Amino acid sequence: MLLKYFYDDKLAQASYLVGCQATGEAIVIDPARDIEQYAKAAKANGVKIIGVTETHIHADFLSGAREIAARLGATLYLSGEGGPEWSYQYAYQYKHNLLKDGDIFHIGNLTFEVLHTPGHTPEHISLLLTDGGSSANGPIGIFTGDFVFVGDVGRPDLLEKAARVSGSSEDMARKMFHSLMRFKKLPDYLQVWPGHGAGSACGKAIGAVQSSTVGYEKRTNWALQHDNENEFVQRLLVGQPEPPTYFAMMKKLNKEGPQLVREIEAPFHAESSISVVETWVEQGIVVDTRPAKIFAQKHLLGVINIPYDKLFTTWAGWLLDYDRPIYLLTEKQSIPAILKDLQSIGIDRVASTMDQNVFDLHDNSKLVKYEEVTPEEARDQVQKGQLYVLDVRYEKELDEGYIPEAKHVMLGFLPVRMQELPRDKPILVQCKSGRRSAIGVSFLQANGFQNVRNLDGGFDEWVKQGLPIVR
Repeated sequence: MLLKYFYDDKLAQASYLVGCQATGEAIVIDPARDIEQYAKAAKANGVKIIGVTETHIHADFLSGAREIAARLGATLYLSGEGGPEWSYQYAYQYKHNLLKDGDIFHIGNLTFEVLHTPGHTPEHISLLLTDGGSSANGPIGIFTGDFVFVGDVGRPDLLEKAARVSGSSEDMARKMFHSLMRFKKLPDYLQVWPGHGAGSACGKAIGAVQSSTVGYEKRTNWALQHDNENEFVQRLLVGQPEPPTYFAMMKKLNKEGPQLVREIEAPFHAESSISVVETWVEQGIVVDTRPAKIFAQKHLLGVINIPYDKLFTTWAGWLLDYDRPIYLLTEKQSIPAILKDLQSIGIDRVASTMDQNVFDLHDNSKLVKYEEVTPEEARDQVQKGQLYVLDVRYEKELDEGYIPEAKHVMLGFLPVRMQELPRDKPILVQCKSGRRSAIGVSFLQANGFQNVRNLDGGFDEWVKQGLPIVR
């Protein structure tokens, strides 16, 4: 048997290539939109991808299942559970099998048994794997998708918070409880292969380890320690992170069928020009990917700063608009990777790109900056009420305390809540360390807020300096 693990650390998303080397056949489980990685791995290991499956309709990334069916001719093995509201609308266009609880299908000598495991979503399934070429009697592991993670379970509130299915959170939490009761009956030795790792917004306490076992999760996973349904539901619903606003779009596209990937034609402007950037600001959204410290010193009004790092994809999903063209200011060598990252969440409208150093080559008269202030510099103004303090951390971070009189709007909600903020008073934006708040400052400045400052070092530095906080 062949088992290959793939991981996108920007989305904390895991997918798998599982093959029978005796017959040369393979299947991909929960594929990302970039399917070249699976095709290359299959070729390198002498197997052909004849099937593709996913555990549920994903909300945090654009699935590659349709792409694999269309380009490689693979059969779709998709959930037939959950009712008509949660059926795959594109499946009829390709060879497909709609799977129900207890169904079995084969890839070469590999046997997959379907378990309906609702809770994260109504249609969610898990897959028990048995290797027919092994001397072992029975399954060796289970692909749990967003059902059971290492140390956590899938959140039940996404349908209500992201897909706007009113009142569904508690119902999904109760379904999760009963799915877990079933999971507890599985043999302890089974390996657990989840769909996400630490950092995913699909859970609240996901561990960083790639895989686990049923027995280990029974002993250590907080969700498997509860035998009282009401207590479990209450505990599961508390403390879930804010779901990114783009999750609703991902649900919609993955249900209807993502567009087939095309090569994004994003011309690179060899001649750097501030006047061209000014035109881009009028036509769409301009994203500068330089580090925040550099952007703060010199940029054009109207440009948003999302540094190209591990969190780029997440904040792009939160803050960018799917209906407007995107223009990138970045290093030329980074363009292919950035385009692929944006495509992974369905942002395909990248209209053009330009070298990120455009602002170093021209007259500074059109350029602006923003101020970074230390906690000591801001203290007196904060205490006198001369600054409007905006806390853009996640809500659960407020448990650590907050700066007196600070108002809370999580960074990702700025596009829909910035009208609540004053335009006649200086705004001091802060997060935990100063990284997210820098993105927030650039976003507010690009949207017409003239006196916005970043708290250097963030809340952590404020506390370190012994300044007052409220708990």
